[in-house]
Amino acid sequence: MNNNHLGNIKPALEAVNLTKRYEDGVLALDHVSFSIAPGELFALLGGNGAGKTTTINLFLGFLEPTEGEAIINGIVCHKEPLEAKKQIAFVSENVQLYSNFTAIQNLDFFAKLGGKKDYTKGDYRDVLLRVGLSADVHNKRLSGFSKGMRQKCGIAIAILKDAPVILLDEPTSGLDPKAGRDFIELIKSLRTENKAILMSTHDIFRAKEIADVVAIMDSGQIIMQQTAEEISGKNLEQIYMQYMAGGVFVSEVIGAANA
Repeated sequence: MNNNHLGNIKPALEAVNLTKRYEDGVLALDHVSFSIAPGELFALLGGNGAGKTTTINLFLGFLEPTEGEAIINGIVCHKEPLEAKKQIAFVSENVQLYSNFTAIQNLDFFAKLGGKKDYTKGDYRDVLLRVGLSADVHNKRLSGFSKGMRQKCGIAIAILKDAPVILLDEPTSGLDPKAGRDFIELIKSLRTENKAILMSTHDIFRAKEIADVVAIMDSGQIIMQQTAEEISGKNLEQIYMQYMAGGVFVSEVIGAANA
């Protein structure tokens, strides 16, 4: 497994032997290590229960690790949670926004909540246009928005926060093809702004389309990690599908895929 793809680049986000065992004895995460550079998108690829969301929750400070550390720009998340949260923008599968607020009101509320008090309505309109929400919906309540439109609002809030690290938990799940494509294009634009992005997904097609590094997770462990240069999209698909079918060692799958 390649954990050293960054070379001498200082990581923006780092998992060091990250482990989470719940009180009932379930081992949700088992000594996971990886790092993400500024401007890099790292995809955690795996099925339900693989440990993807647990990993993200440890960086968000929603959980405390049993062992190891989740680190954002040198800040250990469970030791300095408030400082760590300042470094993060988060977009979940179901973005938690206020349905009775308009798009602009949501942006204004969350910007001020995050300490950004100098934005104007013009700034909000500009970022909503950037994420693909036309002017005619800026003053409409989110109760009438589709899931894709709500996701765009979530990305707009992340842009306004201007955090160096963005966490995405199954962000395209449930989106129609056009909405999914629009969302991926937005994420690509953020990567060019030197944001470090950690994305969890069960969608291999999204992962191979957008990620610089893909790590396959299963049963709380990273069982394979490859950069985009190290493995083709076709091989990644073959490795993932064969491994998830069960009973195959990763080394054997990789060998078969590259044969």
